[in-house]
Amino acid sequence: MTSVALVVFDSLRKDAFDAYFDWLPGTTFESAWSTSGWTVPAHGTLFTGLYPTESGVYAKAEALSSEGPVLAERLSEAGYTTRGFSANANISDSFDFTRGFDEFHHSWRGKRRDDDVLDWGAFISRTRDQGPMRFVSAVKECFTADVDTWKSLKLGAQMKGRDLGMSSIAGRDDGAAKVLDIVRDTDFGGEEFFFMNLMEAHGPYNAPEEYRTVDIDAQASFEDTMSDGPDESAADLRQAYDDCVRYLSDMYRDIFDELTEHFDYVVTVSDHGEMFGRDGIWAHNYGIYPELTHVPLSIYHGDETRETVETTVSLLDVYRTILSLAGCDDTDRRGRNLLDDPGDERYLVERHGLRSSRVEALRENGYSMDFVEEWDQPEYGVVEPDGTYAWESREGFQSDDEMDLDEARTHVDTLRSDLDEAEMTLSSDREIPADVRDRLNELGYVSQ
Repeated sequence: MTSVALVVFDSLRKDAFDAYFDWLPGTTFESAWSTSGWTVPAHGTLFTGLYPTESGVYAKAEALSSEGPVLAERLSEAGYTTRGFSANANISDSFDFTRGFDEFHHSWRGKRRDDDVLDWGAFISRTRDQGPMRFVSAVKECFTADVDTWKSLKLGAQMKGRDLGMSSIAGRDDGAAKVLDIVRDTDFGGEEFFFMNLMEAHGPYNAPEEYRTVDIDAQASFEDTMSDGPDESAADLRQAYDDCVRYLSDMYRDIFDELTEHFDYVVTVSDHGEMFGRDGIWAHNYGIYPELTHVPLSIYHGDETRETVETTVSLLDVYRTILSLAGCDDTDRRGRNLLDDPGDERYLVERHGLRSSRVEALRENGYSMDFVEEWDQPEYGVVEPDGTYAWESREGFQSDDEMDLDEARTHVDTLRSDLDEAEMTLSSDREIPADVRDRLNELGYVSQ
């Protein structure tokens, strides 16, 4: 019997992984690439073994509404116990990402709000212009509105405290400590699949106090991309990010030690990276730059040594690798078993413009249709078998490598011509609960 864990470090850059996770044993793929530049389509690929166009999971269609079984469903059908944890509100039941899981947990930031708790997202939105007096209004509303006063005050303090790095109020982190408790307390059986999404490297970059080396309230955003950039320097933001990654690495040592007591294979990967000002781009709300798409990928398979391989691989391969290890491969999907001496492949990278909520917010904030459409364009990139990469941006087709860009464009067109476009469920046709929108707003995905 084989057990497999899939661990996703949300927003962890490849260079940060190299700097802080050199202790991680297993096979590390030096040339691993995401199929997109942000969370939703990348997780769609992990769960389906398909490109975003084929899975129908991307900016305008953010739910895992793909036809046919997804990863947890396939494993459940094969007799596996399937468990999951997510600290990201995108990867939740609100967007159908819990399909096939026997049990699924969330962090404090990702869990659904009780109906009797103040809608903090709506409150923040309507009181933005009140300055410091908004906190007085907040306390008053918790006492006068038809809500549970104590629970509302506690959640409001927790939200603000976490964003200010006050772990005594908010809890130590975005979920890593809770995952460690779950792994220690769970009685795992023989055929187990455990997925987790950890958000410690995701903005806001607020590490626990003893890890903080810069005193800033750090949250780069899409709005910074649309303007002159954040108030903080790129160096300070990057340092705050690295502080978070150091903490994640230390926590993952303990989580990983627990996982290897129960799981034969541990797949550790990032869904995308993070931008720190290249071409004026911040966070990960726009673009398919290599800083976003070149990701860490490691597979532990019982060997305590660390091996690095140069083979070019993709998140596209994770789905079939896990199913192959579980003895229930899906040959109808893309990808290959990464532990079965895979040959070099050419891979596509996609970004289908801005998410619908972002487009709506830009229009509501007075941006012209032409301006919005300039940013809301699909973009494509290609990873060659030798690991070189070319991609589209607002500045045109480009590469950091010595590539023939005309030839790279031809390869993009060829790869795209082989895609079967899935029917998708438009985000505009799907009602997102108000508390989930709150969580997404806190993480920089939605503008109020």
